[in-house]
Amino acid sequence: MSPPRPALESLAEDDDRLYYLDLGGGRLVSNNTEGTDPRVLVTGLVRFPDGIVVDLARRQIFWTNMGVPSRNDGSIERIDIDGSNRRVIVPEGKTFTPKQITFEPRSRKLYWCDREGMRVMRANADGSGIETLVQTGEGDEDRKDARRHNVGIAVDPDRGKIYWTQKGAENAGEGRIFRAGIELPRGERPDRRSDVELLFQDLPEPIDLHIDLEHRMLYWTDRGDAPRGNTVNRAPLDAPPSGRRESQVVVRHLGEAIGITLDVPNDRMFFTELAGTLYRANLDGTALRPLLIGQGNLTGIAYASF
Repeated sequence: MSPPRPALESLAEDDDRLYYLDLGGGRLVSNNTEGTDPRVLVTGLVRFPDGIVVDLARRQIFWTNMGVPSRNDGSIERIDIDGSNRRVIVPEGKTFTPKQITFEPRSRKLYWCDREGMRVMRANADGSGIETLVQTGEGDEDRKDARRHNVGIAVDPDRGKIYWTQKGAENAGEGRIFRAGIELPRGERPDRRSDVELLFQDLPEPIDLHIDLEHRMLYWTDRGDAPRGNTVNRAPLDAPPSGRRESQVVVRHLGEAIGITLDVPNDRMFFTELAGTLYRANLDGTALRPLLIGQGNLTGIAYASF
């Protein structure tokens, strides 16, 4: 862990900020929503940072470190919003390869997907009370099967549901999106849940998820080949009267789409590509605009308005 850093200039209460991870440069960076006023909050991230989320109430940032996928050495860290008070809250050995992460403010729980651990997990905001909610495989043989790898995560506290992606092998069209209850059904195990629903399948490589609770829409990024790869997609959370959910591609032709975050009140979304560009667009995909270009290898992104 790097030594304590002096606090940066305090953020104003009305600051509208983006927080994102540069895997290649080992940085956690913040910009305003115009892509200006850059502030590097953390450097020297050498354990492959991937997912990021902000706790508005406590003014804290959480991120995942994937570690080396074969070593069970992933971790989750936390800093204050000014970049100070860095600490590990989920240490190595407690989660194998943590990927995308989200925070549910009502319960003050962190939820994340553990790729090579083949789990959907959660813990309290201080890292205590680690739980496995879904287990899609176990052991080295199962770990070789990318169809068991969990990546993106989103929570719907209004209906008591979690959503996650299993991306499958590269460009294999094996990607899927699932849903289950937030709580494990009584008497059941994470690897034998009766409430798991398959919502979408045959996707290129679905990665990050984000929910628009106001309009009951699920958004996700998808890597892989065209026609549906390297895109931003959305679909209704709730099935229409026909019973069939139809997804919509709202942005195409990205360079390995990774993280996504929404600002629903202002009808906009922000997303990253591993090729180093950070974009802004309306929620329907119009008014697409690159905010930052050539920023390294971008992974997770979070929007916060204080």
